Amino acid sequence: MTTAHTVLSNDEISTILQQRVDQEKQSVGIVKGVIDDSGDSPTEMLCQRIIAYGHRDQTDSCPVDGNTLFEIGSTTKVFTTLVLANLVEQGNHQLDDRISTLLPDDVKVPTRNGQEISLLNLAAHTSGLPRLPDNLAPADMSNPYVDYFVEQLYAFLSSYQLPRDIGSQYEYSNLGARLLGHLLSLKIGLDYETLVKTQIAQPLQMDDTAIQLTAEQHTRFATGHNRLNQPVPYWNLPALTGAGALRSTANDLLKFLAANLQLVSSPLNSILQTTHVVQTQTGIPGLAIALGWHVLNHYETEIIFHDGGTGGFRSFLGFVKQQKFGVVVLSNSENDVNDIGLHLLEPRYPLAKHHPPKQRQAPG
Repeated sequence: MTTAHTVLSNDEISTILQQRVDQEKQSVGIVKGVIDDSGDSPTEMLCQRIIAYGHRDQTDSCPVDGNTLFEIGSTTKVFTTLVLANLVEQGNHQLDDRISTLLPDDVKVPTRNGQEISLLNLAAHTSGLPRLPDNLAPADMSNPYVDYFVEQLYAFLSSYQLPRDIGSQYEYSNLGARLLGHLLSLKIGLDYETLVKTQIAQPLQMDDTAIQLTAEQHTRFATGHNRLNQPVPYWNLPALTGAGALRSTANDLLKFLAANLQLVSSPLNSILQTTHVVQTQTGIPGLAIALGWHVLNHYETEIIFHDGGTGGFRSFLGFVKQQKFGVVVLSNSENDVNDIGLHLLEPRYPLAKHHPPKQRQAPG
């Protein structure tokens, strides 16, 4: 057993979820998973719980649960950086590999003052690349990345001028994470989803973590909702898969947390620990960046986490390594759930208070 930590009861967590869904109208359905080492015996150290409230859709009486599928958005990035760490361990890459050596010869990669962007720069968001490319011009804002392809990504890279020295400053970049996933696929000769499945999902038995869902999985896929709890389309990210395309369940993500916390034995345990090592500070007080993960230090507690969002979903995945305690929160609304995840990991983080959203009035 490790240092004791405050763990909310199932009833306390259910009350939070009920308040968020029924009174504050911030989601249609929320699933929380909690994992720690408070098992009942030396041979059963792992303890995990699923607490869920709400439904998969406004018109669907089916409740959300640990097997409900959600878009996890940018939480995908920790899978991308884990693939990188695993490929480095296997000898396929080095963290300081220059990305120019991995791209087609006709792609001009931006440089500055003789420096070149490395894989580590992409993983730690220090490449100098912006959050999004400036040639992103979606025809449909409800699915903004569906018509952005690799050719446009290459065109952006070939024309972009870096605003500062590479490695000098943190700037969160969906573009950089997407490029990282693409480069790993080029090197190994497998598409991004296959890389994640073979390198991570299959070893950890995460059978519901994927981009393309089976017919059976679609029956468990929640509908996404906007801030007014109106249904919205699923997102498709053909050129930004490594930044945010994965779908998953709370049960699968608890398996991922268990491996990160070394609560189970897996071939990825040692590699996972390398992704937790801080690479640089972000410039935000108390917040650093590791390989994909953010590292938050407040209230004498270090929380390693990532969050994600798409047009209709929000996700939070985090853990306190020293206490072997982890949390996942999945919601089928674009309203934020980070406060719930942080509050479970460290109760001194306050829960946000919300008023029910006001419905837009039709013109007339």
